[in-house]
Amino acid sequence: MVHVSCTHQASRITFRLLCLLIFILPQTTYAAGIPDRRFGVVESYVAPQAAGALGAGWTRVTFEWNQIQPNNANEWNERPVADAVLDAECAAGREIVGLISATPGWAIDHSKGIGVPAGLFLPNDHPDNTWATFIRKLMTHHAGRIQHWIIWNEPDIWDTGFQSWGGTVDDFVQLMRVTYTVAHEVNPNIVIHLPAVTHWWDVNYGRELFLRRYLQALTADSMAGANNYYFDALTLHLYFNPDSVYDLSRFYLNLLGEFGIYKPLWIAETNAAPSNDPAWPVANPQFNITQEDQAAYIIQSFAMALAAGAQRVAVYKMADLASDTANPEPFGLVRQDGSRRPAFTAYQVATRYLAGFTHASLDRRDDAAVVTVERDGGWTTVAWARGPADVTVQVAAHAESAQLVDWRGDHRSLAARDGVYTITVPASPCHHAGNPCLIGGSPYLIVEGAVAAGAPPLSQPTQGQAATATPGSAPADEIITPTVTSTVKPTATPTMTPTLTPTRTPRPTRTPARIPTNTPTATATPTSIPSATPTPVAFPLPAATPSPAPTAPLRTISLAVGGTLIGAMGVLWLIVRKSRRG
Repeated sequence: MVHVSCTHQASRITFRLLCLLIFILPQTTYAAGIPDRRFGVVESYVAPQAAGALGAGWTRVTFEWNQIQPNNANEWNERPVADAVLDAECAAGREIVGLISATPGWAIDHSKGIGVPAGLFLPNDHPDNTWATFIRKLMTHHAGRIQHWIIWNEPDIWDTGFQSWGGTVDDFVQLMRVTYTVAHEVNPNIVIHLPAVTHWWDVNYGRELFLRRYLQALTADSMAGANNYYFDALTLHLYFNPDSVYDLSRFYLNLLGEFGIYKPLWIAETNAAPSNDPAWPVANPQFNITQEDQAAYIIQSFAMALAAGAQRVAVYKMADLASDTANPEPFGLVRQDGSRRPAFTAYQVATRYLAGFTHASLDRRDDAAVVTVERDGGWTTVAWARGPADVTVQVAAHAESAQLVDWRGDHRSLAARDGVYTITVPASPCHHAGNPCLIGGSPYLIVEGAVAAGAPPLSQPTQGQAATATPGSAPADEIITPTVTSTVKPTATPTMTPTLTPTRTPRPTRTPARIPTNTPTATATPTSIPSATPTPVAFPLPAATPSPAPTAPLRTISLAVGGTLIGAMGVLWLIVRKSRRG
């Protein structure tokens, strides 16, 4: 009995150390075989094998308070999954980001509204401050496992059917004030994120933006500045339109700047769910999105996110589940039967050729969009047509030749002529109304220099339910239904949960069908690079030939540090195996 306990304790300590190593790894150590953790996917734990093949470097896990302590403060359920599952995510090299939401009925201050915890304005150490008590316990429980915490989800949604926050912006300032101070008592290096907003709920109904109202209340607090304004990062959820990914990212960063606040931006959810997948057909879609549109969107949105200055970006979500009743469309990169949508491959292509990014810029946006990404070892330029016509684009060359890659990973050698690469990007099918089209045509990537070492091999999409997979395609992935365990039994008599308790699981926000006319625009409209006689390029492409690497040196320090830490992780894993054989 003692032997088993010691083994279990050794395993837990080792997994915590693995998670700590992930925290301190330089962000460019993907080159040593670790995924670039600035690219993520939500809920990777439901298909961990697929997440590994995807190359996702971080994942988001939603901790709903009303599931962890549904009846009283004396119980504790490991929700949404057991701690061992989270440890396995760490061991796989994925950084875990926690999202906290959903106040249980017994802890709600009903005089203030949905979500507002009772005792929120009491001192942090007061036993009746239910929120302070809960987050202290939650963050202590996951110390060494989770460093980033997003506080709440989409508080700008005011419709009672989906509302998660019924309090005022002053109440939310207090929620963040309590969170930030308690969290930093637990761990001075913890990172606290503002909740993601949807933007459109306010814009379409003529309301002042939630974040603007929040910042007005926040900056009225004379102590906020001295406490880092009670948050460390801004978070957004942006869907369906790559232009909006860029414009709204810039808009919200500028909005922070209006108040003299400068924080990094994360896009924690993005996607364009298909409506034509036979595995999950959508009868009355808001937008007609094909699976190929979704694949194109993944690459376009990632490029736009980087150009806008986003520090990290993630796709919602890893896989479709039978329980996804709240989702109007299928957002998973993997279907319920484990087969992979085309967007899975597009994600791999995006992260393979954008990993190690150090700077990105939107260089053109007219009938075509061109984003140039500087990265460790070279450059990647992403180009696509924004309307229903092919467009010839020219891109300044950093080397004599490059690889031209499409979203499937097919590639060929491309030679520069007079210092530029000239390609023709295909028109958007424009299955969705608008000019420019909601989603552009199939993007091409011009890749100069070496790509990340250890990047996962590209897989081809697989067919969905009741379909035969194409020869040589990736195998279906097992979708794991999350299981939970209760580690502490409640000792008090359970109380009735009031009907006011929100039970809504955070879901992606759909962009309204009619885009408001006051959509923010970029501060400057990029212009195209003057071009010579175009040289169209047609796909499919022949096999690639190696291209010379640019003169920019690799970051050997990151490689060395990454290799050392990989070795340390291997030693720790051997310790666990030895203790289990014991």
